[in-house]
Amino acid sequence: MTVAERVARVLQRHGVEAIFAQSLPSAVILAAERIGIRQVSYRQENMGGAMADGYARRSGKVAVAAAQNGPAATLLVPPLAEAFKASVPVVALVQEVERDQADRNAFQELDHIALFQACAKWIRRVVVAERIDDYIDAAFTAAASGRPGPAVLLLPADLLREKASVPTFERRASLGHWPLDCSQPDAATIAEAARAIAEARAPVVLAGGGVHAGGGAAELAQLQEMASLPVFTTNMGKGAVDEHHPLSAGVLGSLVGPRSLGRHSRLLLDEADLVLLVGTRTNQNGTDNWRLVPQGAKIVHIDIDPGEIGRTYEALRLVGTAAETLRALREAIASQSLAVRQRARASVEARIAAAWRAFEEDRHAVAHRNEGPIRPEFLMRELQARLTPETTMVTDASYSSFWVTGQLRSLQAGMRFITPRGLAGLGWGLPLAIGAKIARPDHPVVAIVGDGGFAHSWAELETLVRLDIALTVVVLNNGILGFQKHAETVKFKGYTSACHFRAVDHTKVAEACGCPALRIARADELGAALDRGLSGQGPLLIDMITDPGAFPPISLFEKLGEEA
Repeated sequence: MTVAERVARVLQRHGVEAIFAQSLPSAVILAAERIGIRQVSYRQENMGGAMADGYARRSGKVAVAAAQNGPAATLLVPPLAEAFKASVPVVALVQEVERDQADRNAFQELDHIALFQACAKWIRRVVVAERIDDYIDAAFTAAASGRPGPAVLLLPADLLREKASVPTFERRASLGHWPLDCSQPDAATIAEAARAIAEARAPVVLAGGGVHAGGGAAELAQLQEMASLPVFTTNMGKGAVDEHHPLSAGVLGSLVGPRSLGRHSRLLLDEADLVLLVGTRTNQNGTDNWRLVPQGAKIVHIDIDPGEIGRTYEALRLVGTAAETLRALREAIASQSLAVRQRARASVEARIAAAWRAFEEDRHAVAHRNEGPIRPEFLMRELQARLTPETTMVTDASYSSFWVTGQLRSLQAGMRFITPRGLAGLGWGLPLAIGAKIARPDHPVVAIVGDGGFAHSWAELETLVRLDIALTVVVLNNGILGFQKHAETVKFKGYTSACHFRAVDHTKVAEACGCPALRIARADELGAALDRGLSGQGPLLIDMITDPGAFPPISLFEKLGEEA
């Protein structure tokens, strides 16, 4: 057995069923395919890394991506940076030049350890065949334990061709799921948090993306109901609770501008005397420039990363995985008197219901507008009618994320809305959706992307067709870089020449790749197009001509007029 064959066997032990790769390192990919591990071949490494990210988020498994040394490796940096910031476990297998060629300017030689320093938890180069099992296990452990993230394993090409020696002892552990280790705070700290929540006058939960790991959403839903707690989520936390539950107040963050739910619901957070933060980095977008959490409120923060607790708000520290800590907290609260919570529940539910009604009234005109370019709110209304709890909604960064998280309503706790909000780079919507669909091929997946972001990734339409992936891609085609144009207008009263595009017919791009496509310019055509896409018969691109004057209701655009 060669080292490459040994690598494939160890990956199989960790439950790896797919590697996102483009043939390289060839020795590993050939060995993996021989034993039934699927190669999902991308068109570009940037997109392959994002596919792995989407796969990990949707499957609950550690994803594996692979790349050649040099330029290919550099293209893995952006998606690994997203996974690093979004806490998503990806193991990257990167080929290195042959060991005796190191530091001699070999073809495409690069200092990969320096390259990946800012976007990976762990980076190692394997130099002896005897340690290959050790290093692969260490990579999976690093990726899936603690705060999840990327791990990079550097594999010299000549090493992969060597004979694999018999290991000193046989490793048998399967480390390909996440979170790898489950933990919770000590009983005294849990009890202190439970008392504080039970006795609070107006407690509120703000849940981030970390709640989706390892069953945290199901535990949060039980805590919400039992303790009568109103729950907000960040963009990445979207879907953590059923948003039809009377105590679910939707996504907040920067979505507090005109025609937003947050404009009406945020008063609950403003008045909170206790805020329970769950799996959130308390980042800029999630807190509307750190203005949402009231200064006088007591903060209780659950997070697997001890460094995130207290980063922005001093808090009672509950260091642990979301599911286990929420379960322990729920059990401790059950022994407390919940009379205060129960007396307040009807009033809180009434306020949340009123906020949802006001939101529907505010957006009614644009969500039902049939004439002119199609409004994104109209698309969201049509999509909402077709969602099931199994539907996975995936977006690109920028406006696409905000339209989906702010306009759609989750149907059950744990429903997945995947958004690239870790680093929020353009172009990752389509590859994230491909990864999510490969993870759960039995579930419908819809990708919402802007025309600016889609231009980064449209080569992957060929991947959709080649691999016969039944994915619906909706391009919001407004002919502009929307966020850029509108933000510049707000900040500088003008915008640069880069903000407008030439008209692009994306259906022709899709058809050139063999992908069925529809161009939709009228609202009355949209429903049938979505029905065709969601039929599951194969990939479909919908090029939707949308209103360039439409912008999501984020706080930055509070005073932005339609003339922008």
